[in-house]
Formats: sequence, C-alpha cells, structure tokens
Amino acid sequence: MPKEPDTVATGVAGKLEWLRDSIKAHPEGAADSTWAWIEELSKRSGSDAAGADSDLNELFRLGTAPTDLHGPTEGMLVMTTTNAKFDAVVRTITALWMPWQGKRFDNAAATGDNRLTKSTGLVGKLLWPLYSMKDHTDGKLAFDFKTYVEAGKEDPDVDVMVIDYADIEKNPKLIIRSVRDELVELVPGVYLGKILFKTDSGYSKIGYFALRTPR
Repeated sequence: MPKEPDTVATGVAGKLEWLRDSIKAHPEGAADSTWAWIEELSKRSGSDAAGADSDLNELFRLGTAPTDLHGPTEGMLVMTTTNAKFDAVVRTITALWMPWQGKRFDNAAATGDNRLTKSTGLVGKLLWPLYSMKDHTDGKLAFDFKTYVEAGKEDPDVDVMVIDYADIEKNPKLIIRSVRDELVELVPGVYLGKILFKTDSGYSKIGYFALRTPR
C-alpha cells in the first residue's frame, strides 16, 4: 500500500476515506492499517483520553451498520470512558473483557455470543454463581445476544448494529442485561463498537471495543 496519510493533515474523515479507497487494490493492507489505527488510539487513551475519545467517536459516526457479519471475530477492548457514576460497572466489565477474545455472529438467526478465555469462568462464578458459561474448543462462550439495526442512542442520525443482551432470559440481570453494544463497520472486516450502560435516566457510554474477522 502507498504511505497512509497523517490524521493531523487529513483529519479522521480524510484518513478513513483514504483507507476505504485503498480497499480494492489492497484489501488486506487496508484492513490491517485500520486495525493498527484503532490500536494506536487505544494506546493514546492512556495519556490523552479526551483526544482518543474524540477521534473514536468521529470514527464511529463515519461507520455503517454491518449487514453480513457472520462467524467468529477477534476482539479488542479499545478504552473505557471516565464516568465516576459508573466506576464499579466499568471495573467489572474491564475485568471480564481483559480475557475477552471476541464475538460470534449468526447472521441468519440475528444472534450471537461472546468468546472468552477459560479463566473467565472463575471471574464469572464470583459475580454470577448461578450462570453457566459454555465450554468451547478455545475457551468459553457466554452472554448471548440478539442483533438488529436501528439508530444509535448517542448518535440518532447513525444506523448501527445493536448487540442486545437485555432480552435473553438466561443472561445475568446484574450488569449484563443493562449493557447495549452498538457496532459499525469502518472497512470490510474491521468494526468499531460503543459500550453503553442503561440506567433509569437513559444510556451512558462507558467504553469502545473493536472487532475484526480473522483471515
């Protein structure tokens, strides 16, 4: 691939447009560069949380709702957003996501679940002693969800894929059923998501995650 532009010179929108234009000639390179960009923003969040959040939010708003996502994906917890009101929730989700491997999607059924490491079962038993995670060849499967497309809660002018845990009866009521993930596609095979938490007053963003389809 030709040298990619700097966001300082082109802005977030300009860089994403360049990556999308590169897809036909360099599909794998464009996907890898997009994933590397998200990794850079994740690292930046440690020293410049506000700046990383701003760029990630702009990236998210430029995404499109996935329509053909199917099978396993690899995942990354990009960053959590600071909100004193939700500190305990964020700590719990971070503890779960650190061994998180990604998600699986069934496009036809509009359902899916989360791929976790085997060690997650120990954390899960402490939080939800009655909830049973499913064994899988490379770890555990847990927290089933339904998927559908609608307007984003923070971004009502953007269509997103909603990853909905609330209507799955076997999901734990504590924390999990209050989480709503929203997902957009940046380039084919690379996706950016927002983690939202529902309270009586509505939804609040508590973090970002990313997914990519394995090759």
